[in-house]
Amino acid sequence: MKHIHLDKIKSLEGPPKKINIFSKKEIEMIQELYEKLPEKMFNKKQNIKKKSWIQNYNKELDKIYFNKLKEALGDFKMDNLKSESGEDFYGLFHESFSPLPMHVDSGFFEEDIIYKQVITPLSPIGDTVFFKKRWYGRSTSFTNDPDELKFKPKEDQNDRSCEHLGNKEFDKALHEKYLSHIDINNLKGMEIEYVYHWKVGETLIVDRSHIHCASSRIKHKKLGLTTFTKK
Repeated sequence: MKHIHLDKIKSLEGPPKKINIFSKKEIEMIQELYEKLPEKMFNKKQNIKKKSWIQNYNKELDKIYFNKLKEALGDFKMDNLKSESGEDFYGLFHESFSPLPMHVDSGFFEEDIIYKQVITPLSPIGDTVFFKKRWYGRSTSFTNDPDELKFKPKEDQNDRSCEHLGNKEFDKALHEKYLSHIDINNLKGMEIEYVYHWKVGETLIVDRSHIHCASSRIKHKKLGLTTFTKK
């Protein structure tokens, strides 16, 4: 799959941007919401607990969050799957006990005009590493593992690909510092564009075509909220 509105998608892209749109009280409200929400899944392979932001648990916070995002992004649509009643989820909480591997959150439908993903740290430890290479196909996890490449995803699961690979050896110092959880041979041809160091109170806005991953610097766990948007 390749996105068919590629020119439009690229016209909306820009560099990663850090902003401060939520007050200390609002961050605490988001953290409290996380504790109240039901667990969506615990991915044992990735060692990550996920919860969807279901509307109406805190209607005041729903309104605050949506309006703050609209101030930062302009017009947008949510793209975080839907509840059984057909309402948009407002984001995905991820409590990670191990670093997530290299992937891209570029959506599952070729007709969608993917826009920004919004990352709000809810714990102070951790980084997100963004690479220079972009991806305009289906949401994908990148691997050089032959067995993993045989994986057949369901409709809402990431594809697997090794098309990110190139010939240039990855920087060994950067691998040791940020990406020791990834086979260095799976990073051939990749270059880091930006490392976001998590800070509670900040929000990062980044294009959904960015290939990225967590850094290996996780102490015990990290908690964040990610919202995917489209036009």
